[in-house]
Amino acid sequence: MTTPITIDFTETDLDALKEAGGTVAAIVTPEGKLDPAARRLNRLTKGAVARLVEAARFDKARDGDAIALAFPAGVAADTLVVLKLGRRPTLEAARKAGAALARARGKGPLTLCAGATNRIEEIALGLVLRSYDFTDHKSGEADAPEGATIMVGKPDAAAAAWADKAALAEGVFFTRDLVNEPANVLTTTEFAERLSALSALGVEVEVLDEDQLAELGMNALLAVGHGSDSPSKVVIMQWKGGGDAAPLALVGKGVVFDTGGISLKPAGGMEDMTMDMGGAGVVAGAMRAIAQRKAKANVVGLVGLVENMPSGRAQRPGDVVTSMKGDTIEVINTDAEGRLVLCDVMWYAQERFSPAGMVDLATLTGAMIIALGHENGGVFSNNDAFADAFLKSAAAEGEGAWRLPMGKAYDDMLKSRIADMKNVGGRAAGSITAAQFLGRFVKDDTPWIHLDIAGVASVKSDTMLAPKGATGVGGAGPRPARA
Repeated sequence: MTTPITIDFTETDLDALKEAGGTVAAIVTPEGKLDPAARRLNRLTKGAVARLVEAARFDKARDGDAIALAFPAGVAADTLVVLKLGRRPTLEAARKAGAALARARGKGPLTLCAGATNRIEEIALGLVLRSYDFTDHKSGEADAPEGATIMVGKPDAAAAAWADKAALAEGVFFTRDLVNEPANVLTTTEFAERLSALSALGVEVEVLDEDQLAELGMNALLAVGHGSDSPSKVVIMQWKGGGDAAPLALVGKGVVFDTGGISLKPAGGMEDMTMDMGGAGVVAGAMRAIAQRKAKANVVGLVGLVENMPSGRAQRPGDVVTSMKGDTIEVINTDAEGRLVLCDVMWYAQERFSPAGMVDLATLTGAMIIALGHENGGVFSNNDAFADAFLKSAAAEGEGAWRLPMGKAYDDMLKSRIADMKNVGGRAAGSITAAQFLGRFVKDDTPWIHLDIAGVASVKSDTMLAPKGATGVGGAGPRPARA
């Protein structure tokens, strides 16, 4: 796994700033107020900080922006960075400042003089998340940035606040690595092995093979993988930190590569379908973060791992499969395979664990990108209180989420002439009919949320907190706001 940069918190030492190498950063308020560290750096650089604050580019900069001065006189540092940030920044501004610092710094050591600024842990999180780089398949030695030292008034308190954020960063990195991996590396077997390694953190992990899935009646899931040489699997990860309480169930779509099957996708852009396991990647990252934090909660993560390939064994349009629930499904389009995976895993989760609530995550529909672009994930639910609590949490984290409607008229679009339902309802309201399909596999007493993260799991341009590629969004990291 890509290792996050280390963050060390120390007491402010103004005398050490002159000889600090690499990048040194100070925080200046939008009003231009310099704290003691900024004043010391201003004296050492013969007024360079004050001149910058009086310049037009500081005035034009926004809260959370970074301005770099290369090779400043009077100090050993190669770069001096001024962060424009209020003393009591919002969560978004604090993370933005850390991310801006990550982009402005070099690869060498970094010293940030944070003084009495609030939300130091959020600044550190932005710095760590934006420092991510997936280099596993590049030849030569990886040139990763060095760690950072953050000078603060109360280093012990800052370190304690950072501990939970550090666990979140580990989960985000785990998700990003999984989603960025090519499909010839992250096979269903390799994916299951990486998840099994979470047992070292105290997660109870089980892997169900094809024979076990067939015995359980997961024929919808198994049909998706018929065309592939990679065996289909379901991985169950349990974190038991909440006593006897019913668990929260997280269910992830793990299609390690999606050709569309017999309903073959166009060639252009098919290489991006390595990310079609993004939902399972988020569940995996969430479980890692939960375990790292030793959360006092019961959470079970379940992921269905398959590969959707065309071959003589692949399922065909027009086939009818029987789900674990017992409902029959007419397969109109083999490229609408994610819902076939999820429906069996969701039913299994409810039958075995009777969860207090269930959230499924999936890169499910291209229609979601048409509807919401790359800024928000789609939210569907059968329970207003559960959905409202989720949306409130997403807003607090700055993670883009937007609730869409469900209803009988959409459900009627799934009627089949020869089976209990079709797996698609046509072009109109494609994301909603996909949610309606999944809703048929949710018991009446189970609060449920479906998250369609097709537009936000992996993006083609840099975001505020991540380079282009996997974001870790949808449960394991902040939304991909533009820089």
